[in-house]
Amino acid sequence: MTIDLPDLQAMDRLGRTIASNLRPGDVVALTGGLGAGKTTLARAIIAALGHEGEVPSPSFSIVELYDPPAVRIPLVHADFYRLNDPGEAEEIGLDDYRARAAMIAEWPDHAGGFADEGGCLSITLDVVGNGRIAIVEGGSDWLGRMPQ
Repeated sequence: MTIDLPDLQAMDRLGRTIASNLRPGDVVALTGGLGAGKTTLARAIIAALGHEGEVPSPSFSIVELYDPPAVRIPLVHADFYRLNDPGEAEEIGLDDYRARAAMIAEWPDHAGGFADEGGCLSITLDVVGNGRIAIVEGGSDWLGRMPQ
């Protein structure tokens, strides 16, 4: 499905919708070119989960963790852009971070991808004019929870 995101308010609405349906074990895999809005959408999801204040980009740290009570559910926000090989995700202990948590993954292909997981919500963001579009595909665990 394709969702039109003409402005930041539309991106925030999408983030709130995803956050309201997010469960531990889910992955929100965000794909798109530089400046497509991956971090903006991730920040909207994190804010909608209850986090107040700044949400740093994990571009350099690779992984940022958010735990209750600051957020509704445990969350891992990962930016895999700097990984050169999917095996590096295992080396940083990604499975340990993901235990009992949901994950927002920017540049998921750099970590080997997650689309084969039933709990993966894959979102490709593209710039269109002054706005964005989101191409959304959900794994089997997202049936009935897909953002609209």
